Amino acid sequence: MDTGLLVLRLVAGLLLAGHGVQKVSFRLGGNGLAGGTAEFRHDGFRGGRLTALAAGGSQIGAGLFLASGLLTPLAAMAAMGVMTVAGTVKWHNGLWVQNDGYEYPLVLVVVAAVLALTGPGRWSADALIGLTPWPLWICLTAMVIGPAGGLLTRAVLYRRPADGATTVPAGAVD
Repeated sequence: MDTGLLVLRLVAGLLLAGHGVQKVSFRLGGNGLAGGTAEFRHDGFRGGRLTALAAGGSQIGAGLFLASGLLTPLAAMAAMGVMTVAGTVKWHNGLWVQNDGYEYPLVLVVVAAVLALTGPGRWSADALIGLTPWPLWICLTAMVIGPAGGLLTRAVLYRRPADGATTVPAGAVD
């Protein structure tokens, strides 16, 4: 079981971190911070650069913490939060990723929830420093706060375009 948890943490965590790197840099096929900012504006979010930095930073941090198995419930909470926001952006496209749907964000939310519940396994930073097992109440709390925080973030930062369009133009002023 520990080997499976290690593989799951490494793959999901590093993919999530890489997704964040793309939001704020030109690495891994990203379009730089300007591209991340334009993406958020296009998706209807206010905040510009700060929103892109917060989302990208959350994805990088949560991904690296999940991959290493450090503070696993908190890392899972952050991952679930940021990917819940991503899921809300893609919701109108349906489930499947080939239609730009919410399949990928949903899988990452579920993987993060599973890691919060199971713990990171024996080969993790949490185990190394004696933080496992995490109390169930902490894991369950993280599983509620993560998605709830993502939905709250969406409610606070999203703006409906005045002209009836579904998105805000990339050059719109915050």
